[in-house]
Amino acid sequence: MSEKPLKLAVIIGSTRKGRFGPVPANWIAERARAHGDYEVDVIDLMELRLPVDIGHHEEGEDDYPVVVELGRRLAAADAFVVVTPEYNHSYPAPLKAAIDYYNDEWNAKPVGFVSYGGMVGGQRAVEHLRQVFPEVHAVTVRDTIALVNYWGLCDESGALRESVEADAAAKKLLDQLAWWGRSLRDARNRTPYRR
Repeated sequence: MSEKPLKLAVIIGSTRKGRFGPVPANWIAERARAHGDYEVDVIDLMELRLPVDIGHHEEGEDDYPVVVELGRRLAAADAFVVVTPEYNHSYPAPLKAAIDYYNDEWNAKPVGFVSYGGMVGGQRAVEHLRQVFPEVHAVTVRDTIALVNYWGLCDESGALRESVEADAAAKKLLDQLAWWGRSLRDARNRTPYRR
């Protein structure tokens, strides 16, 4: 590692009871810490309980302290990994609210995806997110991790089984995020991003 680490926010997009999201989120967070390029912040939307009806606030308003806290954490990040299930061929509403409320916090930063679901591993949710993130001026990386029929990928303790293929996919995703994260951080430091 030749320069200061990138700040990576791993966002758990599901808030449903009994959700699987923390398992792959912790798995990718562990691999990011071991990667050597990242400081990791795991953001759990269930813990934050971001209101869906947040409406429009003027700058400086803090009717919802949790909105201010999440904004601070997103602004501090150099890159993101969004961990999402697929619900009815798309992604969860709390994740949409978390994206829509913020603008500058996402600008000129890379986003990677870890998805999970049935036969397509949540990829339809990712395809929808690829259309949303450019609108907040974020850049999505090509490679993703899709956990197909995820319930069969866990051991007796509920953790993901060790897999050479999964580890290689995680490294590839994290390598791409590191390249984009450094490049975009350097560009933002040289010239502030203008929407």
